[in-house]
Amino acid sequence: MTEGGLPIELIALTLILALIGGLSPIYSNMKGEKNSLRRITGLAAGILLASAVLVVIPEGFELATGGHDDHGHAFEDALAGSTALVILEVEHGEITVLEAIEEIERLIGGHGEENHNEPPEEESHDEESEESLSEGIEHVVEEVQSGEINASIGIDEIEELITSHAHEGGHGAEEEEALENLIMGAAVLAGFVLMLVLEGSGIGHAVHEERHDHESEHGHQHVHHTSTPLLLVLGLSLHSAADGLAIGSAAAGSSEAVTAAVALAVLIHKVPAAFSLGVFSMHEREDRNDAIRDVVLFSIATPLMIIFSFYALEGLNEHLIALAMLFSGGTFLYVSAVDTLPDIHNPETGREAMMSVLMGVALMIVILFGADAAGLIGHGHE
Repeated sequence: MTEGGLPIELIALTLILALIGGLSPIYSNMKGEKNSLRRITGLAAGILLASAVLVVIPEGFELATGGHDDHGHAFEDALAGSTALVILEVEHGEITVLEAIEEIERLIGGHGEENHNEPPEEESHDEESEESLSEGIEHVVEEVQSGEINASIGIDEIEELITSHAHEGGHGAEEEEALENLIMGAAVLAGFVLMLVLEGSGIGHAVHEERHDHESEHGHQHVHHTSTPLLLVLGLSLHSAADGLAIGSAAAGSSEAVTAAVALAVLIHKVPAAFSLGVFSMHEREDRNDAIRDVVLFSIATPLMIIFSFYALEGLNEHLIALAMLFSGGTFLYVSAVDTLPDIHNPETGREAMMSVLMGVALMIVILFGADAAGLIGHGHE
């Protein structure tokens, strides 16, 4: 995968695995051993759940708040603190106001040099808040040097700027942070609710349950074929597109390691989903070409959405990329639950389904710890 570019390898891998998983039952006429498929589905759901909670949502929150925001605010606070100390020296009579102006000018120059060392793309979001203080002080210093105001008035104006900065970083910042948290939580909720609405409208993710209904000996009584095959295929394709949004937004705003972790969860989940769709289409479609079309539609949805979301989000404000990731995290939470709840509610399969999900969660945790220990996990927006 090219650094900072479109993840071509992941796009190809996503397409190939989905096609293999979906076309296998169509061309081989194999139905798949239901217990094995249930275990794989549970394992994949656990991995998807852990990916949402441990990777997608935290990464989205970090992007939304600004992964480098803490550095930017600390940098700005350091400038304010250093300048305040200089003013304190003036008040104590340790230096003159002219010496203070010269010292403050040196402080601005030092901070400016550090600021220039930051990558330009990382400055774009925090530039306004950082420059509002440093440029304001610099403007006052220039007025003193040009003789427009005397040094004493300049020191007073700089002190007012620092006081204003302190107030802006207080109550107002807390209110802004509370609003940001609400928006971020709403993005996760929106992803979950959208999947719920689609499911309730018949454009859902019920292919696993539909397949159980074909196998009457499985004993599921909660599915009655209320949805047409086309609606189910459309629903799965929309779910598949949501997976593509997760990978595309991660590629646009995060490191390769984060993108790979998200893609891993999607890929592991996609194979059993594609296989179930292939089996379902074999039963529901009279023409095998229609079944193949169903699988192809499902398979291309994720790659197309990866490409679309990557180019749509690349270069945009990190807040927008973060909201897309958080929205995807909400869809992950819903899909991981829907995949396993029917089996968990079944007394005959509940314990086994629960263990499969827990194993998937544990596996993803081990993978993430291993990647972190190897130094592979980092944030591309730091």
